[in-house]
Amino acid sequence: MPKTLLNHDVCALAFDGMPLFEFSIAVELFGLERPEMGPDWYRFQVVNVEDGPCRTTAGLSLAATGPRPWLDTAGTLIIPGWPLDKPISNDLVALIQRAYARGARIVTICSGAFVLAAAGLLKGRRATTHWKYVEHVKCHWPEVELVPDVLYIDEGQILTSAGSAAGIDLCLHVIRRDFGPEAANKVARRLVVPPHRDGGQAQYIQRSVPIEYERNRLGPLLDYLRECLDQPHTVAQLARRAGMSERTFLRRFEEATGTTPAKWLMQVRLQTARDLLEATTDSIDLIAHTCGFGSAANFRHHFREQLSTTPTAYRQTFQRLAPAVACAPSPDLAEAGYAYRS
Repeated sequence: MPKTLLNHDVCALAFDGMPLFEFSIAVELFGLERPEMGPDWYRFQVVNVEDGPCRTTAGLSLAATGPRPWLDTAGTLIIPGWPLDKPISNDLVALIQRAYARGARIVTICSGAFVLAAAGLLKGRRATTHWKYVEHVKCHWPEVELVPDVLYIDEGQILTSAGSAAGIDLCLHVIRRDFGPEAANKVARRLVVPPHRDGGQAQYIQRSVPIEYERNRLGPLLDYLRECLDQPHTVAQLARRAGMSERTFLRRFEEATGTTPAKWLMQVRLQTARDLLEATTDSIDLIAHTCGFGSAANFRHHFREQLSTTPTAYRQTFQRLAPAVACAPSPDLAEAGYAYRS
């Protein structure tokens, strides 16, 4: 495990014109007391980064009572969106640059990525935001390597998420990175949301569940695939199991999941492998077999291709057999970035 422990203080930035839903995500994920998580859980403050009022997009005004020094000491800063037509002040840019320079982790939800771009922290980095802001980012900050069709991207110290609800996915990912999958699953259960949607999952799909008839067929099929990852699966076999022609199956599968059966299986296999690397001492060979990669060599190939690191390096960084402590990402993860590629 790395020796550098992550500061558990989380600071959400408040400002005039703040989007209420995105701000509420930060409060819900990091600001609530969770005694079941133990004494090392996050400490949370909301700090107004402006001198004027703090009115939300819902017409409500907030009194942000967090002390200003938290902006200079918190381990994580959260920028919950930013109004499209609101200027980004030099003072805010300087604040964000100082936070980054001292090693703080900066998390943005939706249009909050604008602030990072204005501060020059996305230059040469992969980042994402809501798909409708793609042209705005390209116009104002063409140096940003924008990935417009994913839920979130983790670049180590800089983390960006797509539109509003994807902020939940990113914040759960942060909890998972800090405290492991069990902690993230507990929080997700409290929120009644899926415990994990991969960063590389598409931002939007035509229909989340096409019709009830297809839900009844695809739901059990997805459960079957999760239970039988160690087995090979062909489109023809899956189509027969779903009671559809191959062409219809492929169309309906993508409408329901946002991706192809092969990519979906790869995401689930990699996620299961990550869980096993974090929570068990199983050998690389055993994990490769359990997750359906066939061989350790094939497992290492796909793991590095998708996550820009090796299974061994990932385990050394994130394994949590001892009581959970939050750790900084290992240099290889932080340098290369950590998110599923589409």
